[in-house]
Amino acid sequence: MAQNEDSKHEVPKPNALAHDEKITAAAIYTMTGLAIGKLITKEQVRVSTWLRTDMAPGYLSLHQARFLSLAGAAASRAMTFSKLHVPSSQVIAFHVLPPASDPLDYDPDEPHRKMEPVTVLIGFFRVGGFARMSTYSNVGKYLEATKETFLPIYQVEISNLAIPSLDVVRVPYALVRQDAALFAIGS
Repeated sequence: MAQNEDSKHEVPKPNALAHDEKITAAAIYTMTGLAIGKLITKEQVRVSTWLRTDMAPGYLSLHQARFLSLAGAAASRAMTFSKLHVPSSQVIAFHVLPPASDPLDYDPDEPHRKMEPVTVLIGFFRVGGFARMSTYSNVGKYLEATKETFLPIYQVEISNLAIPSLDVVRVPYALVRQDAALFAIGS
């Protein structure tokens, strides 16, 4: 019997995953909106830092995806898809959804490091949190010295500038695309 098109794109049940795979709920921010869905990755992948690695995919494939468009006539209308492929090149911010989390990606006792408060503006979103850097640095010097595509922000609060009534998202860790973001200090 032939499988219908929709069943090919459903998220496999946890017991149907390959022995080395896992499902992680994630949020992907683009210049035009927000995509939420489930990623299927290898078990050893630390999803929260995935985009900072050489293993980062060309496309993030979200299963059971929702996309909230914030641009044009479709603004604030959520669309649902069984699968949504988002080019990594269009990702401006990324994080796993609570309650999922990964262990810290740094040693909190490392000497000569500080958490500097920062506000990051990306597309239709305001990200408040902390950038981790040398105690001898500041945000401007940090941005000039850092050559990574995605920068980590810690103790994050994300609000929507286009739809202020949407709930603030709080996560321990998010990645922001450095060349698509405005970094601000103070209110």
